[in-house]
Amino acid sequence: MTVPGIQSAYDKEDDGDVIVTDQPSPRPKDAATLILLRPAGPSAEVLMGKRSGKHSFMPDKYVFPGGRVDPTDGRIPAASELHDKSAEKLSISTRRKPRAFALTAIRETFEETGLIVGKARQDAAPYKVHKDWQDFFSQSAIPSLKGLRFIGRAITPPYRPKRFDARFFMADARDALIDDRPPVDGAELSDLQWVSLDAALELDLPNVTRFMLSEIERRIASPRQQPSPPLLRWTQTGHSVTRL
Repeated sequence: MTVPGIQSAYDKEDDGDVIVTDQPSPRPKDAATLILLRPAGPSAEVLMGKRSGKHSFMPDKYVFPGGRVDPTDGRIPAASELHDKSAEKLSISTRRKPRAFALTAIRETFEETGLIVGKARQDAAPYKVHKDWQDFFSQSAIPSLKGLRFIGRAITPPYRPKRFDARFFMADARDALIDDRPPVDGAELSDLQWVSLDAALELDLPNVTRFMLSEIERRIASPRQQPSPPLLRWTQTGHSVTRL
């Protein structure tokens, strides 16, 4: 189905100026995002931060932690693996291992917030991991994937100069995080904060982020009736949503 308001919002300046050229559309790069939640009364709070104004993609927008998949992410050891249903849906239309997306979301969350989605390692022996993961493992931690649920996928429109095929995960911060340390601002994200779902909608958000917040609200409202993850993508008639 076509999503009212999504196409027009992209056609306006939301995530960056629309640039129309004669050049072929760039191939979307695989990416992953983690939405951490914690209870707040009858609803929940989510962790969000503001992207640097120096970014060429979505500058100054409030987003969830996330970024591009690295080739080595899928080979990183983990204390537990993804839920079967999430792994099955993540396998659609990709050759990557489903765990690669979850591990990317965990790595990017650590790099951008300092928070560790994982478990304490009982073995103090050093792991031989890619340099992008060395800081994470130096915390005597190992990633844990079982608390992550795949809740959506979105592909940047073809007229954008930068394109991503992003997978969105959600996790209960109480179970997923190794401890209760506060998030720390960095070069990628600043003004990191836990905000209620209602307050999050008042921030300067990309439309895809706004869309995923509505997906979270739906899941919180009906915990026993979890829908299949949506796929938000561009078609000849505008943005559309199908369920994976």
